[in-house]
Amino acid sequence: QVQLAESGGGLVQPGGSLRLSCAASGFIFNLYGMAWYRQAPGEQRELVASISSGGTTNYADSVKGRFTISRDNAKRTVYLQMNSLKPEDTAVYYCDAQWAQYAMNYWGKGTLVTVSS
Repeated sequence: QVQLAESGGGLVQPGGSLRLSCAASGFIFNLYGMAWYRQAPGEQRELVASISSGGTTNYADSVKGRFTISRDNAKRTVYLQMNSLKPEDTAVYYCDAQWAQYAMNYWGKGTLVTVSS
C-alpha cells in the first residue's frame, strides 16, 4: 500500500535550519512529482514547494530563496531543506505525490516544525 512518512521536524530558533525527509513506498516514486505542504492551526493547507519527476522545482513566494526541495529516487525520499526559518514557518509539514499538478492525497501524518525563541 501507499505510504508516506515525514520526519525531521522539531523546535528551532528563528534564523535556524531544519531538513525534513519524506520516505515513500507503495508506488513508482520516480514517475511522480512530489510536494511539500504545510498547515498551521486554524489555517488552510499551503503548498510550499514541489519537484517534478524530471527535477523541476517550484516554490511559494513566502519561502523562495530560503527553502530547497530535492529528491533521491534511489532512496525513494524527498527532502525539504529549510534555512533562515521564521516564526511564520511554524506548521505541520506534509508531503504528497503529484501527477500533472494534481495532488494524489497520499498524505502521511506530517511532522511539526516550531520556530520560536
